[in-house]
Amino acid sequence: MTQPANSTPRSGNSHRVLLLVIAVAVLVLAGAFSVIRRISEHKALAAETERLSVPTVSVLKPSAEPANDELVLPAQLQAYVESSIYSRTNGYLLRWYKDIGSHVKKGELLADIDTPEVDQELSQARAARQQIQAQLELARSSAERWTNLRKTDSVSQQEADQEISAYRQAQANLAASDANVRRLEQLESFKHIYAPFSGVLTRRNTDTGALITAGSNGQNKELFDVAQVDPLRVYVSVPQSYAPTIRKGMAAYIALNEYPGEKFTGTVVRTADVIDPATRTLLTEVDVSNRDGHLLPGSYAQVHFAVPVQTIRISVPVNALLFRAEGPRVAVVGPDQKVKLKPVTIGRDFGAKVEILGGLDANDQVIVNPADSLEDGQQVHVHAASGAKS
Repeated sequence: MTQPANSTPRSGNSHRVLLLVIAVAVLVLAGAFSVIRRISEHKALAAETERLSVPTVSVLKPSAEPANDELVLPAQLQAYVESSIYSRTNGYLLRWYKDIGSHVKKGELLADIDTPEVDQELSQARAARQQIQAQLELARSSAERWTNLRKTDSVSQQEADQEISAYRQAQANLAASDANVRRLEQLESFKHIYAPFSGVLTRRNTDTGALITAGSNGQNKELFDVAQVDPLRVYVSVPQSYAPTIRKGMAAYIALNEYPGEKFTGTVVRTADVIDPATRTLLTEVDVSNRDGHLLPGSYAQVHFAVPVQTIRISVPVNALLFRAEGPRVAVVGPDQKVKLKPVTIGRDFGAKVEILGGLDANDQVIVNPADSLEDGQQVHVHAASGAKS
């Protein structure tokens, strides 16, 4: 049998259709693969972004300070009495007799001021008093004379009363003049500057020939500063938790780095009897004898109180604290890897560490160097800080 003449073209068309179908299928598969890859990359990017959005923090556990048989607090030494001496009169400094470091007694002369204006005013006031004194003598004589004349009706009662009134006015003028002279004499006495109490001259802010202006306004500097350095006052802020153990009359001693191993005995003389709401501390004054002058006002010292401290004390690094408007906070990480901001009560400052009186547990994981943006309940990743103490 013979084949139809059109069989070859049909076979060629079928072959082309097959190739076209295969090409379309390949394109569809390539597109599907591209879409799937993009979706996978998008999911991976989203996962990585989410992972990176969770901050990684370093944590450590609070340190347990060993129990101690005494309470040690930082303090600053202060002079028992300290006074700035100003001038009460105007003039020029004639000379000074004591310089810084000089030990002075109460009433000892420190400086002299030349006061020419006050001296001249005093001379004028004394001369005016003499004039008023002469007028008084004349008025007294006239009043007596007119009184005697009135007895014989040689003058009228009104004329006698006028002379008596003039005499009384002259007496009042003399009293006013005496008061003015005493005022100027007192003002002139201020040309001599005396020590108000026994102590040490700690500052001299003037020199010979300097213009001296009376008063203690903002433009005038004090001439001298005098401090009584025996005994010394030591003011110390006692944390609220230890305040009930501080009593007037209890013994204490101070220690300074300049004198290692040496103790300076003191006594608690008074307390403020109120807790400062800003610091939650009790202001306490300890007086320390300083007869040999070893202790210098303004020095840093540590006050040791004989107060048994048996409770476990917790401390954290200073860089673990967050200071918020509502008060100090410490960020800790819970078992769910979420942040919890705990309010804490700060005790003593040890320099690199601070004592925590309340708000923390010894097993809490405390975040070191927490970011200011850290929020309560925020998810974090944790890795232990180097040198962390358990």
